[in-house]
Amino acid sequence: MATSEADLRRRWAGGEPCHGLWSLLPGAVTAEVLARSGADYVVVDLQHGAAAEADLPGVAAAVTAAGSVPLVRTRSPAFPDVGRPLDLGARGVIVPNVRDAAHAREVVAACRYAPAGGRSIGRLSGGADRPLVIVMVETATALDDLDAVLAVEGLDGVYVGPGDLSLSLGLTGEDRRAELRGVLSSVVARAVAAGVPVGVHAPSGEEAAGWAAEGATIVTVAVDVTSLGEAAARHLGAARGRTG
Repeated sequence: MATSEADLRRRWAGGEPCHGLWSLLPGAVTAEVLARSGADYVVVDLQHGAAAEADLPGVAAAVTAAGSVPLVRTRSPAFPDVGRPLDLGARGVIVPNVRDAAHAREVVAACRYAPAGGRSIGRLSGGADRPLVIVMVETATALDDLDAVLAVEGLDGVYVGPGDLSLSLGLTGEDRRAELRGVLSSVVARAVAAGVPVGVHAPSGEEAAGWAAEGATIVTVAVDVTSLGEAAARHLGAARGRTG
């Protein structure tokens, strides 16, 4: 059964976790393989991944046909970078580098047609009239303004980027790991208390399950590049071990 952005919104509103996959590799075939795994959503990463905007119509169509929801992490929070993926088939965006609540309101407005916002009409392929809008909490300023961010009207969720947030807060290194974990848990708890869907980017299904246990409902369980590398290394190790 196909999942839609409305289904994700409804399930999150009920406190139900939705499980997704993160894609750094380009191509509709890659996206379809990920979607057919049973993921509720697949995020195409335009900020750090190898996919380009020109890939999005085919990728989004493949993900949708496989029963999942195509989301895009945008290249930036700039107005054209937010709107373009929505015109090319994405059914929602995860927007990086959001500074504060005022900035989050600008992002929401970029995703909504007038009179609710300033999104320009010109959708080319697929997409949604009311796409999901999720902003990333990955800067000290966004963390400082978190309560106001969580109160932004029209926002569908917040997604924590631990790597960039640790840099912004000066919490890098093994000796600061426990302190960073406390900050991340606090963001999850505050979002849950405010009734706002929240996720924390995780490197594994085990860690993702831990965040879900704390109340996260935007649960990204794996990244394609990492999973592919780990699987290949495991198979190589098994074969070499048996033949050696």
